Amino acid sequence: MCCKSVFCYAFVAVFALSCSFFLSGCQTADSATPSYLQWQSVSINFKGPDTSETANINPFTDYRLWVTFSNGRTQKVVRGFYAADGNAANSGAREGNVWRVRFSPPQPGVWQYEATMYTGNDIALNNDPSAGKTISLKNSSGRFEVKPGSNASSGFFALGQLYTQGRYYKTAGNDSYWLKGGTNSPENLLGFKDFDQTYRITGQDRDGEAQSGTQIHHFSPHRQDWKPGDPTWQDGKGKNIIGMMNYLAQMGMNSAYMLTLNIEGDGKDVWPYTSPTSFNRFDVSKLAQWNILFEHMQSLGIAVHIVIQETENERMLDGGDTGPMRRLYFDELIARFGHLPGLIWNLGEENGPAEFSPDAQTDSQRIAMANYFKHHDPYEHPVIIHTHSTPDLKDKILTPLLGLKALDGLSFQVNHREQVNAEMQKWIKKSESFGKPWAITMDEIGEWMEGAKTDDVDPTHDSLRRHALWGSIMAGGAGVEWYFGAHQAHNDLTAEDLRSRHNLWSQTSIALNFFNTYTRYWAMTPINKQVSNPNVYAYAELGKHYVMYLPAGETTTLTVEDANSYTLFWFDPVNGGALKPHREVLSGKQITLPKAPSNNDWVALISAVSKQ
Repeated sequence: MCCKSVFCYAFVAVFALSCSFFLSGCQTADSATPSYLQWQSVSINFKGPDTSETANINPFTDYRLWVTFSNGRTQKVVRGFYAADGNAANSGAREGNVWRVRFSPPQPGVWQYEATMYTGNDIALNNDPSAGKTISLKNSSGRFEVKPGSNASSGFFALGQLYTQGRYYKTAGNDSYWLKGGTNSPENLLGFKDFDQTYRITGQDRDGEAQSGTQIHHFSPHRQDWKPGDPTWQDGKGKNIIGMMNYLAQMGMNSAYMLTLNIEGDGKDVWPYTSPTSFNRFDVSKLAQWNILFEHMQSLGIAVHIVIQETENERMLDGGDTGPMRRLYFDELIARFGHLPGLIWNLGEENGPAEFSPDAQTDSQRIAMANYFKHHDPYEHPVIIHTHSTPDLKDKILTPLLGLKALDGLSFQVNHREQVNAEMQKWIKKSESFGKPWAITMDEIGEWMEGAKTDDVDPTHDSLRRHALWGSIMAGGAGVEWYFGAHQAHNDLTAEDLRSRHNLWSQTSIALNFFNTYTRYWAMTPINKQVSNPNVYAYAELGKHYVMYLPAGETTTLTVEDANSYTLFWFDPVNGGALKPHREVLSGKQITLPKAPSNNDWVALISAVSKQ
């Protein structure tokens, strides 16, 4: 029987195959072979030891559930997790005998699975298959059919897994490039009142940081954006944060950045544990509620950008080593959320030492974290790291990471927006020279106290649009997320209404649509030296297409490789709309652009005329 809660369960003997609310329907008890769609969430429940979050035998350390999924030559070993009563998101349960694995099938066909469970002291931290005592699981094996994604799929459940190829992201379901546009704030997005056991330990009020106040997030302005049929939990909780994600998707955004651990950090209101002082006990109901949010984001095409720690707490677990508490934390994140196809792991906000945060992880500790995620995440989601803002700190911290196979990119922070284009070009070239190109996204724009101001203070966002948005993409960057600053209304810790930056989301969507529609940006390269005006950014697929961003009232001369004939189209980066054709064909190796249609900012798109 189908139900209206987040998961629909059809129990077969002592285990249950469940389908998320995104699937086309539930499997009935008489289904010989359950059927799912590629990339969508498959949940399998097992009846295991009856225990609790607080049991003397710790269910998070002293039990280990591994499930091997096989389809022909493809095999993935996925870690399971303790799920209390199997419906903890709604019941708030802390005890029960349900153990669960979540799986995202990467290819169609008939999949077989085989589950094995072990018990023993700290067995969860032991990867030796022979270690521990085996616990018998009835019906521990089974099969299901996976069909190709169809129109019934949406968002990343249709796009497929997000991964990096060179300096860009791609989606596996359609083999297409993916430019990011989204929100970097509030960083404590998960410090939300409707998540179980969520509260602020203490308020944040220190120089150089946003003031957090005492109230955690309500996101009340986004209640209007929740729609009938959208998920909730516990009789209607979650509508505000679900509505906020609906608003982001409506504005064309496809990514949201969030911390999963800010104990000792700025917000002090987000952690996956049963308490902020116990690092080996996890809050099952809270994490199940996070998953409801994350899966809804996936259905909307919004990537879940998980930032595992802050600069203030990067040595809180195991002194910064990838030791037992950090490994346990990573394993729980991977087990509970690794099935999300649109997922990015970020190794830490402002990772590494700085004057304001000297007690930091070392080079070897950063490398160990990256390697752990790549080795233990069965899907090998992108692994990136958030940078400090100044060039000198980037040089010091990032240089030892160049060429690291486990690190796929950078979550860029730049203190002066005018430097974004040059800074991004520098690190793209450096990473390429070491044989491991980084996908770099412009995720936190400075200065720290300003960031992206609200529309009522900065309605046009001219400098952000020119330098951080178009300037980063035209440097070869893979997209942007917007940081709200520390000394703004709706700041990086207190933002309640994302409509406070409505104009910025609109301009971001306009930029993404331009590059996705009119260019092959992945085949383009910065050519700023080929334009006469130093204030103009230029980006080109050499000999074919040239894009130039011209600040208000300015023009330039472009030097091209061949004296071909070229068509010119104008594009409005503020308001979007159709391309505006210039009547005359341009020619020669030195092309002086005519006056733009107005004294506002314009983008020039020049294309070589095909030779007959």
